[in-house]
Amino acid sequence: MPGTTSASPGASGAPGGEAVAAAHPRRWVALAVIAIAQLMVVLDATIVNIALPHAQTDLGISDANRQWVVTAYTLTFGGLLLLGGRIADYWGRKRAFLVGMVGFALASAVGGLANDGAMLFAARALQGAFGALLAPAALALLTVLFTETRERAKAFAVYGAIAGGGSAVGLLLGGVLTEYASWRWCLLVNILIAAVAVAAALPLVPESRAHGNTRYDVPGAVAVTAGLVLLVYGFTRAAENGWSAGSTLAFIAIGLVLLAVFVVIELRSRHPLLPMRILLDRNRGGAYLTSTLIGAGLFGAFLFLTIYFQVVLRYTPLEAGLASLPVTAGVLIAAGGASQLLPRIGAKPLMLSGAVLAVAGMIALTRVGVDTSFVALLLPAQFILGLGLGFTFVPLSSLALYGVPEHDAGAASATLNATQQVGGSLGTALLNTMYTSAVADYLVSRVPSPQNQVNALIHGYSTAFVWGAGLILLAGLATLVLIRVRREDVPTGGAVHMG
Repeated sequence: MPGTTSASPGASGAPGGEAVAAAHPRRWVALAVIAIAQLMVVLDATIVNIALPHAQTDLGISDANRQWVVTAYTLTFGGLLLLGGRIADYWGRKRAFLVGMVGFALASAVGGLANDGAMLFAARALQGAFGALLAPAALALLTVLFTETRERAKAFAVYGAIAGGGSAVGLLLGGVLTEYASWRWCLLVNILIAAVAVAAALPLVPESRAHGNTRYDVPGAVAVTAGLVLLVYGFTRAAENGWSAGSTLAFIAIGLVLLAVFVVIELRSRHPLLPMRILLDRNRGGAYLTSTLIGAGLFGAFLFLTIYFQVVLRYTPLEAGLASLPVTAGVLIAAGGASQLLPRIGAKPLMLSGAVLAVAGMIALTRVGVDTSFVALLLPAQFILGLGLGFTFVPLSSLALYGVPEHDAGAASATLNATQQVGGSLGTALLNTMYTSAVADYLVSRVPSPQNQVNALIHGYSTAFVWGAGLILLAGLATLVLIRVRREDVPTGGAVHMG
């Protein structure tokens, strides 16, 4: 789900292998500062969804291009996350944290003042780039500050709670700001949050850095990010020109070639962003593939659900935010239950059960209509979807991080987060293309009328939910075929945190 963060607090050493002689005396206050930064990043995943219908109308963004408000952020965030983690380790985690915060705030200001779609898309891309520096720096600072196992577990529990509750806060805050101020404040509010966090971090958060080789795999970062951007752009062109158009095929082909180049770079690099040995473990590779497909099915579906609430059901932004909360409730309840069940029944049964529940919830959403009852359909469908996500992500996170050598732990954790963001980018673009095509196909053979226009939108939403269900089903099949893990192979300690 958007904003998911995974960590392995059970590790005994600080990142980079450095030793910390004594716990920092103001570590708990520093934790509060870091939590504020994490809240800002998590908020941005949901707060903008609520604002999107109003921003789209205000800036004249087309239906085919509106997905860039989401994907411009998730692409740069996911594509640069691994590089951001290495920069933070060797450049200095506090320095990276502060630069990330300030940059994120400035990018938010540009987005809040945007006068057209292109300016908003660029601002969202900058937010993602600075977020890719900020997020791993914050996580690494926690590991450095809290060296005792029990304290570290408590610190990560607080961090995880912020990540989990942040999405709900984003839905509510986005509704309040959009309805009573302006959609622009959904971005501008980050300036206030960042100002508080930076002012507190300067005296309270200590500096730390890893030692050793400080080379960065910039070619790898450029190749993977450019490849993903072109792939998403190819999907966008398909919405406008069709899948068989030369421009569509060209952008998709070039994107795939660049991703292949990224793999070659990683195999040959002495300091790869993503060591291929992390992916070649069958269970871990299966977990990453499942994470990518789950993200692909969910990000776009959440976006269309929010738009459906406001455009068809005529909910206010605040009502739309409140109406989206059952998913968060389902995730939190299932995550707690999955943490208890994981040592007893193992990861694979939980992940398969989660996929079945998530698919069921998504299929239920395909029945939306002009006057769909919230209590009768939308509430239970979202809650079941949330339960499925909670039962999936907790064991998935354990599998993705279990058995990783200490020197690869940071890369493995960042890769898990990146797969969700990248999957969400590709899924949002794909579902938006399917939605746009479905609406156009519905209208082409019907007499233009307000009623047919609304029916076309509903047909488009249902089509997007069908594709979302299909992607989650593929995630379940990936789990069934690729993951072979025994119950005793999954750690029972530690914590897994979700957003």
